[in-house]
Amino acid sequence: MRSEKFLTDNPLEIAELGEFGLIHHLTNDIETKNSETLKGVGDDCAILQYPEGRQVLVTTDLLMEGVHFDLQYTPLKHLGYKSAMVNLSDIYAMNGRPRQMTVSLAVSKRFSVEDLETFYEGLRLACDAHGCDIVGGDTTSSLTGLAISITCIGDAAPDKVVYRSGARDTDLICVSGDLGAAYMGLQLLEREKAIYNSQLENEKLRMKNASEGAKAVEEFQPDFSGREYLLERQLKPEARRDIIQALAEAGIVPTAMIDISDGLSSELMHICQQSHTGCRIFEERLPIDYQTAVMAEELNMNVTTCALNGGEDYELLFTVPLTQHDRVSALPDVKIIGHITRPELGLQLVCRDGVEMALKAQGWNPLKVESS
Repeated sequence: MRSEKFLTDNPLEIAELGEFGLIHHLTNDIETKNSETLKGVGDDCAILQYPEGRQVLVTTDLLMEGVHFDLQYTPLKHLGYKSAMVNLSDIYAMNGRPRQMTVSLAVSKRFSVEDLETFYEGLRLACDAHGCDIVGGDTTSSLTGLAISITCIGDAAPDKVVYRSGARDTDLICVSGDLGAAYMGLQLLEREKAIYNSQLENEKLRMKNASEGAKAVEEFQPDFSGREYLLERQLKPEARRDIIQALAEAGIVPTAMIDISDGLSSELMHICQQSHTGCRIFEERLPIDYQTAVMAEELNMNVTTCALNGGEDYELLFTVPLTQHDRVSALPDVKIIGHITRPELGLQLVCRDGVEMALKAQGWNPLKVESS
């Protein structure tokens, strides 16, 4: 269950390079890909120049160790990849194209230069796949854990930008991919982590020697067989550039759009609140992968609840006019799950038995105070 950062032999301490030496070490071979990037890493500021008429999109995400990720089971390469993807996904949710990214890290003394190289390997892999330039950032020390702040800059034509506020009565509600798998992947990882930690503590007590106990439990193998898709959805999510491209090729500009980071219910409420509408979605139309359903049953959890509120799917939730039904139905990996209604009709989930239930924003909230 331990990530690769604990396995580095003879690590190079960050202090040996210093702040500017570290930045140079991590970024000296980065080559820019976009013509809008006039100057990238290496000066006080990056210099960007966009063609007249294009609108610039900017998004920022802050990820904190212990809140957004657990390094006991999250490999640093995967963390770098995911950190980039969550920002890229925001640009796509505005129907834009990502162009540049800045990366700031706060690291504690337990991290080595090799650890950050591994993180950057995943980060650059994601940026290269989506044609995004890393143009700057910052590094500093941390007294607690790892903190990651990423800003992504993109662009779009003014008539192509999609907001959350454009949904209208009778619009179709569509979603890409499937829902709940990332949440089930998290539950799986947390379960195996608990088993590992319990066995470790038992060995320490039995042998009365922490080092021998740790060595005895190193052979612990998590049970991930048949659940690989769930792990991938949690540790290596993919921003849906393919859906944006498919919409453009089909001549469809959504009326509203958002990416699913905090759960379908929460994101749908954002669209309806900002569009001043209601909605009706159907339980039987929610796209759920087989592994998600099996894992939910194994954990005695309601799979529909997981799909509605799990979060971290990074799929695209969007609305289109009813007249676009045939076009949107033909898109690969897109499913119509309901329709927009008048605001007085509320936000409703139509269950398989026909009973209607009010949707609630039960998705993940990092600022929520846990009750004791």
